[in-house]
Amino acid sequence: MRLSFGMEARQLQTQKLSPRMIQSMEILQLPVLALQERVEQELNENPMLEIMEEDEPNQEAEKVDPNRPTEDEQELVVKDNQSNTEDFERLDNMDAEMPESFDDFRTSANRAQEAQDRQHDLMANALERPESLNDYLMHQLAELEIDSEVELIAERIISTLDARNGGYFKTSLRDILPSEHSEADFAKAEEALALVQSLDPPGIAARTLTECLLLQLNADFEHYEELKVIIENHLEDLAENRLPLIEKKTGLTIDEIQEVRQEFHRLNPKPGAAFLETHVPMVSPDVAIEPDDNGRYVVRLEDDRIPSLRISEYYRQRLSNPNATQEEREFIKRKIESANWLVEAIQQRRNTVQKVAQAIVDYQKRFLDDGPEFIEPLKMQQIADVVGVHVTTISRAVDDKWIQTPRGIFPLKRFFVHGTRSEDGDDIAWETIRLKLTELIDKEDKLKPHSDDDLVKELSKIGLTVARRTITKYRKKLGIPSSRQRKDWSKAKGS
Repeated sequence: MRLSFGMEARQLQTQKLSPRMIQSMEILQLPVLALQERVEQELNENPMLEIMEEDEPNQEAEKVDPNRPTEDEQELVVKDNQSNTEDFERLDNMDAEMPESFDDFRTSANRAQEAQDRQHDLMANALERPESLNDYLMHQLAELEIDSEVELIAERIISTLDARNGGYFKTSLRDILPSEHSEADFAKAEEALALVQSLDPPGIAARTLTECLLLQLNADFEHYEELKVIIENHLEDLAENRLPLIEKKTGLTIDEIQEVRQEFHRLNPKPGAAFLETHVPMVSPDVAIEPDDNGRYVVRLEDDRIPSLRISEYYRQRLSNPNATQEEREFIKRKIESANWLVEAIQQRRNTVQKVAQAIVDYQKRFLDDGPEFIEPLKMQQIADVVGVHVTTISRAVDDKWIQTPRGIFPLKRFFVHGTRSEDGDDIAWETIRLKLTELIDKEDKLKPHSDDDLVKELSKIGLTVARRTITKYRKKLGIPSSRQRKDWSKAKGS
């Protein structure tokens, strides 16, 4: 192979996303609450933008043709002899380019005060950080009068505990001691571990599940001795519902074992998990539906909190001011262009989300009329074909967005489900199979619960052909135990 160095001309056809298209895609993907924040940010950063009062005509919106394809859907054509460098630079650090002498263009005192007030409200309404597991244990430890060396080791033990794994002590005691330690030091480490395990919550810093449950046992339990025996020797048998085996090995009757099992509900296998910070996101529907006179569900956008925007007339006039310098005019043009992009992107988002949501609602009318078991199998490509856009546009339009329906609030993605084909050739959604599966198990005879093979046969009777491995997979996903684990031995013994 011969290598050569030289210059040659080559013609390539490439596609590049313009900043305008990037912004349009970003705006489309935002849920309504995030869009509200984005608009507020733009109002603070771009003095060319103003909020339009409700009784004013929306001149900016009139400039956008609702029937024209959105930026996501338009064909990208980039000529080889042109560069997008200028477009990208306009989106970067726009406010940093603001001339120092343009006092009229800078954020007004009222706007600055509004931003400051919002920041103050956010700080005032911020939730206080909950106490962590480690802090909770450290506070208890500080109240005890103990040997300083034991206390130091106990602090090291506490520092290794993690609420995410339930607060178990996963480190070796020797690992938290110096490499050269004596047996006396190890004895103090054991004393420190026992001390931490005596703290609240009960069962904390256990090394195994068995130790965790035993640490929680006390004289308050009615079946203390029986519980202790089962925890120490038959935890797996109990989990697998092998009650006859426990009966044989312990001498307890099935009814006694069932009573002991009830007391297990008082034990917590992950005592540290209560200190996990749980974040429940605020859900605000982006669209809502209501039936019209013909029984069709009509989509309505829930974006009243998004203010209508317009370009400041004052700055438009400044462009034609003969006293304005070239630098002033360039700055105003850049800011007005950015504002126009935002206004148009928001309008395109409205049109796209409404069309996509309406297409989904039209397709899933049986779900809305009759319930979740009547949901139809649906792919994003099908909605893309109906709306006339690319499937990636559908993905952005439904991402993290919710819909208010007569049956509750659902994520828009909830309506896209895979399916299978029935014996009659009809498409059946997996959601329908899941509901039927749950119904069969709920109504089964607990003396003879359905095996996975039985469930396949039962579903086949109602025209649903499903493989056994699929039944097993869905049963496990639903957290439904096996047939052996579901069997009620007390009833079986009585029969």
